[in-house]
Order: sequence, then structure tokens, then C-alpha cells
Amino acid sequence: MLCERNRRESARVHASDTGERQDIVDTQGLLAQGAKLVGTASAGYLLGTTPSAVVAARVAGGADPRRSGTGNPGAANVAATSGATVGLVVLVADVAKAVAAARLGGRWLGPDGRHLGAVASVIGHCHPVWSGFRGGKGVATSVGQVLTTFPIYAPVDAAVALGTAAAPKLAADAERITTISSAAWVGSTLLAWRRGWSNPGAPVPTVWLPVAAAVSSAVILGRFRAERRGPGGVSPEHDESGAGS
Repeated sequence: MLCERNRRESARVHASDTGERQDIVDTQGLLAQGAKLVGTASAGYLLGTTPSAVVAARVAGGADPRRSGTGNPGAANVAATSGATVGLVVLVADVAKAVAAARLGGRWLGPDGRHLGAVASVIGHCHPVWSGFRGGKGVATSVGQVLTTFPIYAPVDAAVALGTAAAPKLAADAERITTISSAAWVGSTLLAWRRGWSNPGAPVPTVWLPVAAAVSSAVILGRFRAERRGPGGVSPEHDESGAGS
């Protein structure tokens, strides 16, 4: 009997120890996952804040886009004040920021991590802490997000970015065009998720695809409206395209 009681007590202690170890492992896993989430969001945001327009204009010996033209640190304003070639460099750099952030998020968090990294880069671009949270408009950066999360829509997004940057008539209606394009982007990602569309070159559509598209669209359109309505904002007739975003 004594041996039996000892065996039972030993088994109980062993089970308790195993449960405690499992709790520790679970807690460590949650902390590690949380650290990756924070790291992805922070890295994406910081990549987005990279002042590509200011750097490119300065290297090319052009005017500071924040103090010339429309005052927007984006590709269209740089193209107008420092030349088309410099503007194109800014456009490519802004797209690359989101691509880099999305791929980093994918490496740290798996496929859905791309969405967090890309959205964070759009937010960082539109609201950089280094410039009083007033940055570009985010359209070019959203092209990078689309390229890495929903490539099938990339031609449409790229056409909006390039078209509004290159064509003055389109630039005058940039906010309206971006609003329509954003609605189409969110709607198509929602359909892709709900209907299980294939997504070649990107993660399988989950709920985070339309959520990320909606968040970035809201941030981008918010910057357009802030420029139009806020202190120092410009009128829609003279507003630059979100492409330099």
C-alpha cells in the first residue's frame, strides 16, 4: 500500500511539473509571437518613414519637395521640381519600401505577416514621426503592398500611381481617382478571400487581405483629405498625385 501511494504521489508531482513546464513554454511562445508582431510593425513603419523624396532631390541637387511645388514629399512633386528622372527614382523607392516591409513580415510571421509589414510601411510613409507625422500620400507605397499581397491588382494600382504623376489632367483628379481605385482594391480583395480565388505569387487570401487593403486605403485617403482641408493644404485643383506618395 505504501509503495502504491508513493507511486501515485510521484505520478501527481510529475504531472504537475509537466503542466508547469507546458505553461512556461506556452507563455514563452506567446511572448515570442508578440515580439515578432511588434518587430514587424515597427520595422515596417520605420521603412515607410524613409524620406526617399527628400534624399533623392538632395542627391540630385534639386529643390526640397517639402518647401517647393505643392509641398508634398512625393514622386509627382519631385518630378515637377527636380525632374522626371528623379521623380521616377522616388516612385520606385516608395514602392520598394512596402515590398521590403512585407517580405520581412512574411519571414517573421508567415504569409499573413506580409499584410502587417506592408500596412505599417504605408502608415510610416504617410505619417512619419520625423516630419511631424506629415508625409506623402501613400499611393506608390500601396503599389508595393499590392505587389506582395495581391499581385493580380498591381497593374491597376500602378496605372493610378504612374498616370496621376505623369498626366496633369489626371493629377487634378488624383483624390477622386484614388478613391475609386481604393474601393476596387478593397472590393476585389474581399471577393478573393470569400470566394477562395487563387493568388499567384502571394499568400492564399485570408481575411487579413481585405482588412489590410481597407486600412491602407483609409490612411491614404485620409492624407488626401488632410492636404485638402488642413492648414497649409492645397486645393484639389492643384493637388499632386498620390503617386509619390
